[in-house]
Amino acid sequence: MVSDAAEFVTGTQEHAVASWVSYLNQLRIDNLLGALSQQDEHLRDALTSVDEAVRKIDLEVVAANRGGQRGMHGFIAEIAEVGIGNARKQILGHEAVYQWVNDNGPVDLMRGSVEIQQKFVAAGGRFSLGAIAEHLQKYPEYVRNGGKYQIPRDHFEVIQRLHALSPEEASKLSRSGDGPSLRDWQRVQAFFQTRSVGFESLEPSTLQYDEVQRDVYTATMAAEKGSLHATDRSLREDAYQRSRPTLREAGTAALTAAAAAGATVFVLAVVAKRREDKRLNEFSERDWIDLAGETGSGFGKGGVRGLSIYALTNFTATSAAVASSVVTTSFSIAEQANQLRRGQIDELEFIGNSELIALEAAVRALASCVGQATIPIPVLGAVIGTTVGTVLYKAAASSLTKREAALIERYLDEQRTLDEQLAAEYQTTLEKLDQSMSDYLGLLERAFSPDAQVALVGSVALAMGLGVASDEILDSDEKVDAYFLN
Repeated sequence: MVSDAAEFVTGTQEHAVASWVSYLNQLRIDNLLGALSQQDEHLRDALTSVDEAVRKIDLEVVAANRGGQRGMHGFIAEIAEVGIGNARKQILGHEAVYQWVNDNGPVDLMRGSVEIQQKFVAAGGRFSLGAIAEHLQKYPEYVRNGGKYQIPRDHFEVIQRLHALSPEEASKLSRSGDGPSLRDWQRVQAFFQTRSVGFESLEPSTLQYDEVQRDVYTATMAAEKGSLHATDRSLREDAYQRSRPTLREAGTAALTAAAAAGATVFVLAVVAKRREDKRLNEFSERDWIDLAGETGSGFGKGGVRGLSIYALTNFTATSAAVASSVVTTSFSIAEQANQLRRGQIDELEFIGNSELIALEAAVRALASCVGQATIPIPVLGAVIGTTVGTVLYKAAASSLTKREAALIERYLDEQRTLDEQLAAEYQTTLEKLDQSMSDYLGLLERAFSPDAQVALVGSVALAMGLGVASDEILDSDEKVDAYFLN
């Protein structure tokens, strides 16, 4: 009875660990599905921002010929910046930050609370700095109030390079017109020296000057949508990688299972010794050594169990309940095999015990699955299901034990009697077969004797032995003459 209780507690603890590992796995899956669902929304919002920008450009700029042939690209750049800037934030799950002011005032865009004036001007070869100078004359307090100037990305890169060059380095600039010249450097230096604006008041647009022209903006926005899809795929792959099983989590599962198993074994071992009427303060050194040994063994088995269940549930199509049963069955059958090797049980007992172990493990696994499905609370459902299923199984098994034992004993007696009967019949049949084979070989030997007379007599005997009708056997001169002459 004590052994049954210990097995019951141990089995419940083992399936609780398996359910907990399953819960960890399910958390990762739920997080992945949640992340993918959110990413669907982020992609949809980002693509919508780009599509809305294209629609505005088509209707409010191109169709209305706003800005004319020379100024249209500036309005295209403003709307495209808003659409692309918001889309790049939204694909990452952030809120849209850009707003198009569209009032022909000192501010073109708002990025949160930051005011932005956008200048996309190539005339004069001053990389949009001339347009900024004109704006500063009209609104001298713009920069001091925290405003920013945004220029084409390619213009900004040139200005950034020229601004950082020393006079000695600038003297080596190209004079052939293939790139920035010394004159360009002088213009950039003069701009920042003669005006109350620092380089930090400039920022690059997401777009280059030639990407916002009337005949290319559609391709520019289409390319941006392709880039958003690429970012989306990368983010989904990152989410998948985060959802994969890890060595760290496997280690946590192993340590948790080891701790649970070690604690269970320790408590059961203490209870067993207390049943011997020993108090804790009466435990001897030998008792504590025994407790430590059993606890250490339980800790080791628990670690192997936790790691095995984690591996089976994550790298094979195996549920946690089944994985736990597989591990339990493996441990138990290995113990039975060890007892068989030591001669403590025979082969019949080994097979019978192994079958019972597999049956009990299957019952616990099924009960755990049903309990978890009925009570969808992590760990609790599996524990209750395992408890109820095991109790019912034990009750049914104990009520049928006497009848089953009698049936098995009667079956074994019948088998032993039948074995003895079949053995006797088998021996008699072998003896008859040996005698018949000996007679047959003797007949063959005489039938094929070199001596013609012996062969004739032997052939007649062989034919009779094989069941040939007597009137068909040529056993006289008359029959021989009649057969060959007629």
